[in-house]
Parts: sequence; structure tokens; C-alpha cells
Amino acid sequence: MSLSAAGGLGAAGCSRVPDDGKVLGGSLLDTLRKQGSVKIGIASEPPFGYVGDDGQATGEAPAIARVVFKRLGIDDVEPVPVDFGALIPGLKARQFDVVSAGMYINPVRCEQVLFADPDYLMLDSFIVRKGNPHGIRTYDDVKKKGLKLASGKAYAQIDYAKAAGIKDVLVLPDQVAGLDAVAQGRVDAFAGTRITVKSAVESSGRVSATEPFQPVVDGAPAYGAGGFAFRQSEKNFRDAFNGELLKLKKDDYRELLRIVGPFGFVRADMTDLTAKELCG
Repeated sequence: MSLSAAGGLGAAGCSRVPDDGKVLGGSLLDTLRKQGSVKIGIASEPPFGYVGDDGQATGEAPAIARVVFKRLGIDDVEPVPVDFGALIPGLKARQFDVVSAGMYINPVRCEQVLFADPDYLMLDSFIVRKGNPHGIRTYDDVKKKGLKLASGKAYAQIDYAKAAGIKDVLVLPDQVAGLDAVAQGRVDAFAGTRITVKSAVESSGRVSATEPFQPVVDGAPAYGAGGFAFRQSEKNFRDAFNGELLKLKKDDYRELLRIVGPFGFVRADMTDLTAKELCG
């Protein structure tokens, strides 16, 4: 689906659009309820968010979005696919109403958007040649052994690698391109999340996934916790969404796991971390 115009996505009525970066209450939720639909920005990254064969948004984040938005009185969820690196710019440009792509929450992004609390916490993993001939387990291994590393466009793993002293990281479009690069010997490993790496290698006889591990930056854990992003002018919208998300986490995440389980998420991927904690 092509990027759609931003018509109807601003503040209701003739209200002036808030200055970029100014946190206000916002009335977008009321507008969306009246029109009965919401546009979600997604990137083509299974299993977090992507467009299925039927043209509908699918994956972990869109599945959560459908449940939450229905409870908020919005029945229709329309996907707007863009490159991952265009998600925040597209949100700020009002090309869609919310980022629904499992985006990692970090202080840099928190300066640009409002995040709901994370709906998952993910470890990292590498795509390597079958049998992991170089014995790669962490970013430090890649650095110490002088190996070639790749990762995806705008992936947090690029920063993790650089923090470990890896200066040159080959940036590729996604994990599928990463798999090919490893299989062809152009790189020794491709860094991604546990779940994207696992799904990429499942049907390949040429590569395998390393054991998941916790990245460390400057001696502290770098938490890969992802969530939904909203414009800074729409705090009311974020808060309403967050309230429904927290209800899904009750009873040991039972309802949330029913929604995200079909996409490979398990109890160990659930988290009680908050956006405030992750934003620092």
C-alpha cells in the first residue's frame, strides 16, 4: 500500500497544530473514534509488523493494535508501510496516526515521540553460517576476532556493535538480505533480535541462529524493549492506549500472550518495564 496523504490526521476542527516537540493533551483520539479508523505505520519486519498476503497488517504489533483500538472505539485499522527509518518522520508528518512496528524505546527516540509502555523485551542473536564456525556469541566476539558484521537499516544492533568497538557495520535492508550476505560469505554474522533471526533461519539449510544474549553498552544492559509511538502532541491518545495495554498484561500476561503467541513471542519476552524507565 502506498503512503497516503495526511488529510484528517491533525487536530480536530480548526485548532492550530502544536509546535513540533511540544507535549500536549491532543484530541486525535476523538477524531479517530468519529471516523472509525486509524492509520498505523509499519515496517516490513516479520514478526513485528508487516503486510500479509491479504493486504492487511499483521504481526505482533498490528495484532495488539486491533484489540486495543477496538476497545477504544475504533474498528478499522489501516496499515501504511514505510521503511523502518521513515517511521518517526512519517508519524511526525502525519502520514499515519501511530507507529505499530515493535520499535525499540530509547532516549534518543523519546526526544521525538511519546511511547506507550513496552509490549515485549527482546534479546539479540546472530545469523551465522551453519554450525557457527567462528564461535560467535556476543558483539565482543565479533570485535576480538576481527569478523565482518552486518545488521538491518536503523536497527538498534548497529549502535550495540559500535559500542563494542566494531567500526564498520554493513547496513542491509532487513534480515532476509542479512541471511543472504552470511550464506554468500560477504559477512560473518548478521545481528538482529532473537525472534527475527530465528524466523529468518528456520527454512534455511545454509545458516543458523546463535543462542540469544543480552547486549551490554558501557557496562549496562541495553534493553531491547519495543512499543507503540505517538506524536508528542497526542498525550491523551497515548495514555488511553497505554491504559488498555496494561489491562492485557494482567494475570501474568495471559491475554497479551494469546495475541502475540502466534507470532513466536513467549512468556520470557514479556516485561513490566515502563516507557519512563527506558526513556531515562
